[in-house]
Amino acid sequence: MQVGILGGGQLGRMLALAGYPLGVRCVVYDPSPDACAGEVAPLLCAPYDAADSLERFALGKQVITYEFENVPVETARQLERYAPVRPTPRALELFQDRLLEKQFLQEVGIPTPAFAPVDLDNPAGALEQVGCPCVVKARRGGYDGKGQAVAQTHGDYFRAVAQRGSQPLIAEAFVPFERELSVVGVRGSNGETRVYPLVQNHHHEGILRLSVAPAPNSDALLPTAYDYIQRLTHALGYVGVIALEMFQVGEQLLANEVAPRVHNSGHWTIEGAHTSQFENHLRAILNLPLGSTAARGVSAMVNLIGEVPDIGAILRIEGAHLHLYGKSPRRGRKLGHITLCADDHASLRKRLALLISRASLPVPLDDTRC
Repeated sequence: MQVGILGGGQLGRMLALAGYPLGVRCVVYDPSPDACAGEVAPLLCAPYDAADSLERFALGKQVITYEFENVPVETARQLERYAPVRPTPRALELFQDRLLEKQFLQEVGIPTPAFAPVDLDNPAGALEQVGCPCVVKARRGGYDGKGQAVAQTHGDYFRAVAQRGSQPLIAEAFVPFERELSVVGVRGSNGETRVYPLVQNHHHEGILRLSVAPAPNSDALLPTAYDYIQRLTHALGYVGVIALEMFQVGEQLLANEVAPRVHNSGHWTIEGAHTSQFENHLRAILNLPLGSTAARGVSAMVNLIGEVPDIGAILRIEGAHLHLYGKSPRRGRKLGHITLCADDHASLRKRLALLISRASLPVPLDDTRC
């Protein structure tokens, strides 16, 4: 079986690695000759609008998927002429635009913070709808905190809008959330849907630094998250893994962003779940039975940003599993991750304290609630 992957970053790399035990050969398509997935799978390097290269890439593939949502929609639609594209290109179209994303979430009955498109000729209109504080976001292209700013005052808001020039923007009400959670789900072509345990996430400077799974005291919230995943995937006829980032406000879950792909907050599943998100994505898009999404004990996933700590010191920690992506160090760049596994949250907390110290993780342990 052959699978084509649009995008050659670390998510494509881990998808390709998950394919080997299944006898699945992945081929990666990326405009960059240095795409890190090219270290573990054949890489076709060409622009996303190169029609001849796309046709060559699609030949012989049972299915084509993508590892990030900023792949041009027209690229995915062109590839549909030659092989099934899963998840659907419609998901790309919706979730690479924050306004369309929020509108769709509300259409399928999933609550979100208040939001409004920013009319650049009358930016005060959106501010009147969402109030302050609020978050000003680029509708397209932003990730890891890029393209957005928190506005505490009206002056902050108008400055944030002005600094972003003519790009389309959305304003969202700032939510006084208790914690950030995410849920990763998977849907097969027969409609079977499974979800992984809820994950508690901690960000620093807009970048995910730490995920704890299952999130402490989250069992009562999981049915709501499962309902959200079902609503999203059923409405789109979705096949594959999908992730939903949420804010917990009391007993309510407000949707923040959707990722129509495998997700950073699901990396813990490689060692921490019976079936990883990467294997389940391949199973889903290839019409294979889905694997169990149950957790094996508890896990913490730590992103390595900008630099890699002493590998020996990390691997001496019991339950530590290191994943490096083959990228050169650069400020703000995700170079790899570490997953810590334990039998219970008390043991995990002790191991995490040691890891935070050795990896200089900028998240206070007191904030982890694990």
